[in-house]
Amino acid sequence: MSGIDACLVEAMELPGARGAAVVDWTSGLALGTAGSTPGGDPETAAAESAELARMAAEHITFAPAGHPESKGLPVEDVILTTRTDYHLLRYVETSFDSSVFLHLWLDREQGNLALARLRLADLAERLVLG
Repeated sequence: MSGIDACLVEAMELPGARGAAVVDWTSGLALGTAGSTPGGDPETAAAESAELARMAAEHITFAPAGHPESKGLPVEDVILTTRTDYHLLRYVETSFDSSVFLHLWLDREQGNLALARLRLADLAERLVLG
C-alpha cells in the first residue's frame, strides 16, 4: 500500500517514463504529478486526460458484453498512442465510488508498453487514497 507521492515515484522508475499523474476524472484535477507534463501545464493535461477517462468510463459501448448494468468500472485502462509517445490511463478501483486514474506518459522509443501496463495495474491496486 502506498500513497500518491510514492506511487508517482514508482511510476517514474519505469523505462521511458516522461511524466505521471494521479487525476480525478470527475473534476479534472491532478491530485499529484511527477516528471514532465504533456504541453507543459499539469492542470491542463489533467483536465484533458480526465475527459478521455470519463468518456471511456461512462459510455455503455465499453460495458462488459451482455452486462451493461454490471458493478464497477467497465474498463481497466486506456492506451493512447501518438507518433512519439504512449499515454496510459489506469483506473483505480476502491471500496468507495472512485473516480481516480493514473496517467503515465511514456517515450515510445524507450518505453515498454506491456511492462508499463502491468506495473500501473499493480500501482493502482496498492494506491491508498485519503
